[in-house]
Amino acid sequence: MAIWLTESSRVIVQGITGAEGTRHTRRMVASGTNVVGGVNPRKAGTDVDGIPVFATVEEARKETGADTSVVFVPPAFAKDAAIEAIDAEMPLLVVITEGIPVQDSAYFYNYSRERGNTRIVGPNCPGLISPGRSNAGIIPADITKPGRIGLVSKSGTLTYQMMYELRDVGFSTCVGIGGDPVIGTTHIDCLAAFQADDDTDAIVMIGEIGGDAEERAAEFIRANVTKPVVGYVAGFTAPEGKTMGHAGAIVSGSSGTAAAKQAALEAVGVRVGKTPSETARLMAEIVRA
Repeated sequence: MAIWLTESSRVIVQGITGAEGTRHTRRMVASGTNVVGGVNPRKAGTDVDGIPVFATVEEARKETGADTSVVFVPPAFAKDAAIEAIDAEMPLLVVITEGIPVQDSAYFYNYSRERGNTRIVGPNCPGLISPGRSNAGIIPADITKPGRIGLVSKSGTLTYQMMYELRDVGFSTCVGIGGDPVIGTTHIDCLAAFQADDDTDAIVMIGEIGGDAEERAAEFIRANVTKPVVGYVAGFTAPEGKTMGHAGAIVSGSSGTAAAKQAALEAVGVRVGKTPSETARLMAEIVRA
């Protein structure tokens, strides 16, 4: 099994005719993803490498049976693209776009909650991959293999590094949730899904400075997760008050520091690595045991 994305997933790409949309669509197809269509109202009726382009998400879903949409549209149009997918009741919406105004993200996130039919991953994320099955986003497909570890990460590059470090073990699903202040799918959502997945034996959770998502995840682990969890928190050397990389990665006083997050996780039995490589070694030890 895998969470949310499997070999049966039927994927469309909003913005398929743009440079990034076309490039990553080809990468997704090359890794085995079943990309069944694209959306661009100005290019409706054309195709990209034989993949038909539709005018709307609703039309694409009706004609192809798509259950997943990946958004590769500029920030100014991302809100409308997300709302269009939500109105079409797309079960899984992966928003890759970086730089979406927080107000726009908050709007379409709350809109999705009101409608209740769409899970959003992102925005500003690399997407998710179930190795050997399907890949929705920009995660490299050739750096790991299928296995029984679940991975949830705020950071795209650390997602890739952890996948590579544990390539000999392999993953059920890797989810890059994004590092913006407002995101659709959280650490807790992924932890719950991995806990319920019979083919996931252990979980790697990568967080970063800023906010309290990792502290809340720690409380969820205490109450609900029985599988082994290994963690890493990026940002131990970040200067106070400075945004680092992601829009949500900002520390004010003692709130949101890496040390505080590490302490919260270790208090509930999560082994926390000091570096990504050490974190991978901790997970490898668990797997061997």
